[in-house]
Amino acid sequence: MTDVAYAVADAVATITLNAPDRRNALSVEMSRELVDAARTAESDAAVGAIVVTGGQHFCAGAVRAVLADTGLDPVEDEAYRNLETVYGAFTTIGDVGLPTIAAVRGAAVGAGLNLALATDLRIVSRTARLLPGFAQIGIHPGGGHFTLLNRVAGREAAAAMGLFGEEVSGERAVELRLAWAAHDDEHVEREAHALAARVATDPELARRLIRSFRRETVPGGVAWDVAVELERSPQMWSLRRKHGPSTGRASERASERVAPDPEP
Repeated sequence: MTDVAYAVADAVATITLNAPDRRNALSVEMSRELVDAARTAESDAAVGAIVVTGGQHFCAGAVRAVLADTGLDPVEDEAYRNLETVYGAFTTIGDVGLPTIAAVRGAAVGAGLNLALATDLRIVSRTARLLPGFAQIGIHPGGGHFTLLNRVAGREAAAAMGLFGEEVSGERAVELRLAWAAHDDEHVEREAHALAARVATDPELARRLIRSFRRETVPGGVAWDVAVELERSPQMWSLRRKHGPSTGRASERASERVAPDPEP
């Protein structure tokens, strides 16, 4: 793995996004590596929990080239599958058969916010920045974003963030129930690991607990997997509108491939 680091201590697998030059924006390859790391943890009977972190910058969303390539031809097979792979980065974390915690410092934007919301619990820095950012760059949210926001923090927060683009700090996230606790930056990973280690001490029980927890806490409304598909069509439309061949944005797309700015 090049963009994702994997380590196990105290029966806790720590998956670290490790592409600081682009603020951990999810590329297709990084998404595959993240999925592989999650499945590696799941297949290890000695692992009882997962912590997902990105160090100083949690995740700036998907790399712009993935979105731009999809926008050129949303139904072209490779572009369609590449965006689906990025979706898989957080849907796998949401589905893996282990308790999961996101340790969030810096920004969690767009798909990066989806990744944080996909975990069972979030520990954030006081100065963390949680923001959807989709509509603000002219595209529709994807990956079941509205459902993720709604199931964690309710309709009002989903509207404020998903529709109106409200940015939420770490401390505000705790108030809104988007996160469990906020700490100073230097303590976020330590606190997340300590919490994960509690349940991880008995990996077999942890796996049974998480199955029951997820079954019993499913909210009403649209299921997440259905939401992913509901959002796919309008997101494809918005990407085509933004990046399609008629927009004449070839040179801009070329520069976006290396741009480190956080985008969903």
